[in-house]
Amino acid sequence: MAKRILITGGAGFIGSHLAETLLNAGNQIIVLDNFHTGRKENLNHLLSNPNFELIRHDITDPIKLEVDEIYNMACPASPVHYQSNPIKTIKTNVLGMTNMLGLAKRVKARILQASTSEVYGNPLEHPQTESYWGNVNTIGIRSCYDEGKRVAETLCFDYHRQHGVDIRVIRIFNTYGPRMIPDDGRVVSNFIVQALRGENITIYGDGSQTRSFCYVDDLARGIITMMNTENFIGPVNLGNEGEFTVKELAELVIKETGSKSKIIYLPLPQDDPTRRKPNLSLAKEKLNYSTTVPLVEGVKKTIEYFSKRV
Repeated sequence: MAKRILITGGAGFIGSHLAETLLNAGNQIIVLDNFHTGRKENLNHLLSNPNFELIRHDITDPIKLEVDEIYNMACPASPVHYQSNPIKTIKTNVLGMTNMLGLAKRVKARILQASTSEVYGNPLEHPQTESYWGNVNTIGIRSCYDEGKRVAETLCFDYHRQHGVDIRVIRIFNTYGPRMIPDDGRVVSNFIVQALRGENITIYGDGSQTRSFCYVDDLARGIITMMNTENFIGPVNLGNEGEFTVKELAELVIKETGSKSKIIYLPLPQDDPTRRKPNLSLAKEKLNYSTTVPLVEGVKKTIEYFSKRV
């Protein structure tokens, strides 16, 4: 049966892919977005569909809607954007989460919270399992996001225990693909945009720090599977287990763009994790989760998207 689904932050990078996939599956979709980092152009191709509705709204303010499911994707997710207004960021994570959980409680909707690998901080455990409590700076420049997401998880589990709210919590690791924002400061979009413009590619640190890059289609499939899985609320890691150094990514982007860009090195920002890789054992066990898009193929698709816009 078709569901009436609310996606907060649905005009953003990941949210817009979810909206498209769930709409194509025959559901009614309501997207809320305040367009701080989301963009209408990500949804233009959906606006004519009678089962799609777009509302400009900030989830730090309550809203009353009748829905069956809520995907809470609202919050700037790149350091450039969440540090530009840190108080707003933590309000989105705490007040926004409280409002969405209150809505879910009132209409008895299942709610999925898009948490993040940043809850692990600069991890002392590698790869990171869901049972790891993390190594997070509570007062640093990234704390508005890291601690905000940790509190959002706490709120989810407290609403579940105290009010019986039907929750799902996922922890998203580095994701990339079409509809990323060119200036969001994330490593994949940074490198591709710099390469296409023929600029120097900037690596922060010595390039030996690692990331695991998940193509957005693989992530979206995992998110929807988690929402529809019974008797498992998480938290669960979602991402890709392939681990690459930042320098390896830069070299791949230069090769695939055919760019003459040179790599330059700048100081590593405060609290930037040196290693980041998910342990996906739980996702494989509970969700039968797997990734299908290799890094080189995903990078090619992302280059194709940005080459039309840069």
